[in-house]
Order: sequence, then C-alpha cells, then structure tokens
Amino acid sequence: MKLQDLVQKLNGIQTVKTIMRTLGISRQKAIYYIYRLRKKGYVKTRQLSNHARAYTISFENRLKGSSFYDIINKYSPVKIAVPNIYKIYGSTPCLEEALIYAIKTQSLRVILAALALFRRIDDWNRLYRLAKNNHIEQQVGALYSIARTVMRVRRMPLRFRNNALPKDKVWHFIIPGLRSDDFKSIEQIWRIYIPFNKKDLEAYKI
Repeated sequence: MKLQDLVQKLNGIQTVKTIMRTLGISRQKAIYYIYRLRKKGYVKTRQLSNHARAYTISFENRLKGSSFYDIINKYSPVKIAVPNIYKIYGSTPCLEEALIYAIKTQSLRVILAALALFRRIDDWNRLYRLAKNNHIEQQVGALYSIARTVMRVRRMPLRFRNNALPKDKVWHFIIPGLRSDDFKSIEQIWRIYIPFNKKDLEAYKI
C-alpha cells in the first residue's frame, strides 16, 4: 500500500490495535506500517498513562509548519501559551509578518512578547507595506518607540518614520479601551494609546 494511502486511511490518533482493526492486518504488519510512516515524518508518538503508545498520523506532521507564536516565543523573554495552534505549512513566517499578526490579535500579552522582534527586524520596507495594508502604521511606530525604552533595537529608517507618523489629529488604540499611565510623550508623537505601563515591561530588563 502506498504511504499516501496509508496516511489518508489512518489520519488521526491511532494505536497498534486500531491500525490492525482499520486495515485488517496483523500486529507485525501494523508495526511495520508505523515504522514506514515514522521514517517519512508522518507520525508523532506519545506515551499514554497505561504505557501504551499513541500515534498521531497526518500529512501536516511531515510539513513541519511554523506558527507566528513559534517565531515570537523564539526571540521574546515573554512567553506565550498558545491555546490554538495556527501553523503556516510549506514556509516559515518572517519576523515582519509575525509582528503584524501580533498587533492584530489585540492581545496584551502577545503584543508585549512581540516587542522583542524589533531587535531583529531588518526588512523595514516589507514591514511598512504590511503595516500600511493593515492600516496600523502608527501602531507599529508607537510600539517601536516603546521597545526602544527597554532594549537595544535596530534603527527605524527615517523614511518609515516619516510615512508612519500621523497625518491628522485622530487618535487610535492598539487594544480598544486600554490606555497607559506612562509613555505620554510617545502617545502624543504617534497619537496612539499605549495599552501597557512601564511595569509590564519588566521582563525585558532581566
């Protein structure tokens, strides 16, 4: 039987017994199929409480996708517990995409963790395009200014700054309804309400 057909028939969580039953084969043959699938990367194994082994079989296992949360957690001292895994298969998300995604979550902890990405952003043209397409140029600029207060970051190009600065007197939130007791000067420059205070940034001072 072809591996692709095996994956399709066994997709999900299996044990040796369920594989035997599903395919109508012997235990020895079931173990052999698991071996073949694992060798090609289709299987993830974990041990159950009764010491039996469970096998998660899927095409996605072989693709080895990465998520925006993976990227953020890799570089940030503020770690994110992810309830729902959202992976991008076939490619690794870039830092610029991960930063924009974090801002759009409107999650305080995710945005706080994503500040660390400013230390490694090097494609400012891409970041500006993404920010403009999502109408959050000012939010990116304000968060960059916050990042500069607690860590060494790569310099924002003057062109990015000039294009991102507000052109009117309208104020915006990063997280609706949340305002900072600190960072008033940064808020004035970008006309953006900052959602966290200096105390929230203590993890970056370690």
